[in-house]
Amino acid sequence: MKGTMATEKGSSAGNNPLEQFVLLAKSAKGAAAVELVKQVLEAPGVHVFGELLDMPNVIELENGPHANYYHALHLFAYGTYRQYLENKAKLLELTPVQKKKLQHLTVVTLATKNKCIPYAVLLQELDIKNVRDLEDLIIEAIYADIIHGKLDQKNSQLEIDYAIGRDIQPGDVGSIVSTLQEWCDSCEAVLSCVETQINRANAEKNRCLKHKEAIDQEVSNIKKTLKTQSQDPDEAMATDSREAVAQGAEKGKKSIKAKGLRGSSKFWQKS
Repeated sequence: MKGTMATEKGSSAGNNPLEQFVLLAKSAKGAAAVELVKQVLEAPGVHVFGELLDMPNVIELENGPHANYYHALHLFAYGTYRQYLENKAKLLELTPVQKKKLQHLTVVTLATKNKCIPYAVLLQELDIKNVRDLEDLIIEAIYADIIHGKLDQKNSQLEIDYAIGRDIQPGDVGSIVSTLQEWCDSCEAVLSCVETQINRANAEKNRCLKHKEAIDQEVSNIKKTLKTQSQDPDEAMATDSREAVAQGAEKGKKSIKAKGLRGSSKFWQKS
């Protein structure tokens, strides 16, 4: 009956596949809550469990006869398959579907630490005996959009491009805040460096503009000087020509006067 209810409400959960289980957990107590935990651990597309862990009816399981279900849910929220193997006696026996989901979540956790995960690490953490089975598991995780990446068979490693997010433990919040603060500080340092480079570039631009203006002014002055120098000889030549013409005309007048006087002298001698 509970399985039917979860399936029916799944269509209305939309983009949050955990929502249907959270709603059911409000009224599910005891054995019903245990059944709900079983379902959510196998439900496709459900990879975060923190909100369900916080539900009062689920929290009650921790101190009752079904504590192993609560611890299993807690493991799926924050743990890895290696941790499951180390605490197997305290936890419920996983079904093949649950086992594969926890292995996929373990790959996600490993991806947060290293974007290139050696096959040797994956084989150990996932307790898989051969590479073929490992690659099949990884391919299933890729097709399920749990991770994005590629198998580097030449170097025997998994290259991660993307991985889904997992639940964050309260104790990890401080570390996350510290990481974000470091990122903000780095951004501010980069911004300061960029602003310094901008100011330096603007100063260099202004210097170049002033230098260009000075050169343009100097070129303009040289052009004016050359133009003045080219005009002075022409004016001098024109002045000399006018003076020569004037002198020639003056000499001509004097010559005519002299001839006139000599002519007059001869005339008076005849009389």
